[in-house]
Amino acid sequence: MRKLISLTSLLIVLMGVAMLSGSYGCANIIPPTGGPRDSLPPVLVSALPKDSALNFTAKKIVITFNEYIQLDNNMNDNLIVSPYPVSVPIVEGKLRTVSVLLRDSLKPNTTYSINFGKGIKDVNEGNIAKNLVYVFSTGDHLDKGTLSGNVMIAETGKKDTTLLVVLHNNLDDTSIRKNSPIYITRLDSGGNFRFRFIAPGTYNAFVLPNDYSKKYDDSTKMFAFLNAPVTIDSNLQTVKFLAYRQAKPAEKKQFSTPVNNKKKPVKDTAALKMTTGLSNSPQDLLQPFVFSFTKKIGAFDSTKIVLSDTNFVPVKGVSFSPDSALTNYSLHYTWKENTAYKIVVQRKAFKDTLGNELAKIDTVSFKTRRESEYGSLRLFFDGLDLSRNPVLLLLQSEKIIISAPLTSKEWYREIFKPGEYQIKLLYDTNKNGVWDAGNYDKKLQPEQVDAIPRKLIIKANIDNDVQINL
Repeated sequence: MRKLISLTSLLIVLMGVAMLSGSYGCANIIPPTGGPRDSLPPVLVSALPKDSALNFTAKKIVITFNEYIQLDNNMNDNLIVSPYPVSVPIVEGKLRTVSVLLRDSLKPNTTYSINFGKGIKDVNEGNIAKNLVYVFSTGDHLDKGTLSGNVMIAETGKKDTTLLVVLHNNLDDTSIRKNSPIYITRLDSGGNFRFRFIAPGTYNAFVLPNDYSKKYDDSTKMFAFLNAPVTIDSNLQTVKFLAYRQAKPAEKKQFSTPVNNKKKPVKDTAALKMTTGLSNSPQDLLQPFVFSFTKKIGAFDSTKIVLSDTNFVPVKGVSFSPDSALTNYSLHYTWKENTAYKIVVQRKAFKDTLGNELAKIDTVSFKTRRESEYGSLRLFFDGLDLSRNPVLLLLQSEKIIISAPLTSKEWYREIFKPGEYQIKLLYDTNKNGVWDAGNYDKKLQPEQVDAIPRKLIIKANIDNDVQINL
């Protein structure tokens, strides 16, 4: 009886195991969950020929990484070979390897470097193998010449990381316009650069856009130069470039297809329309009163406009100025706070280029803001060199709001509009109050603008005292 029970129990256990096995065999296979994100860039495992190889004669370089890689679509823009080749090497990526096919004949006793920029990244997360440089020499040693520095946009004080720094061993002033450079390097995010593995010697150094020609063949290009050649050896030296455009790029004109209209054109005789932009808001104490038009003004008579108090008694000290497009005219006056004014505009005060006048006499009534809506501003500059003719620039949305020459290390405005401002200093070499570009032919550097790395926040109805350390 016991044996029968044991056999029965064993049979039940075996059937249970079979059922469990069957149920697992039919289940969907669930992949493992993702784990932490891969944030590591590809790591170079080996190179053939090896990195820093001497007496190099190969035509192909194969670099192997620790994971699958892919090449950036703009690999040629990322790749920098020095000395600068006639034909750019062909770079191919497959699985864990990058192959570089050299298409130029290599110069004897020369150190070459291949900088891949941001052109190599892993397949899964796109992590970039930054600062990957492969070096070799066709001679018996690696050149150790080095040069570092920084590039700043002279007009704005900002950085442009798309620019290149180039070296010419031909010291003729025209070489930058006629010849390709011998060495090239790119800028990092801070506008810094560093040349390494340079043959010792004397070079002219320039800054150019990363375009096809690598030459200064257009005055609208961003460009920078040093006033004298640099002698490069194994001792690290640092230089600074101020980049500028000597001429501004021409605006692209929109061309429309001409329409064959046989009807005789009708002369526009509509009355001239004027707006002021106040929209029932008070007049800013620091700004002129502006008349705006949709058509270009052909004739203006200031005697037909009168600024007065509420009793129509004219005030003195009024002046006018047009904008460059002749569609806005500004009335300048030293406004009194919280005061009501009237402006009477006669019909013949403005005429458009077709002779159309205003439809009627227009009277504009408005009131100025209170001084309590403004704050005072006092700036203290520590380390300011007044011999460089500094000009204070305060900007909002890249537009210059205040431009004021500094004659002392303290600057004060009793009434200042609240808001957030960017601070810059223009070092005005020729004292004309505006930024001036450089001129390579005259060896004239551009004027420098320094951007102060802090925001200026002005609050209303308080004294805003700000210390600026340079």
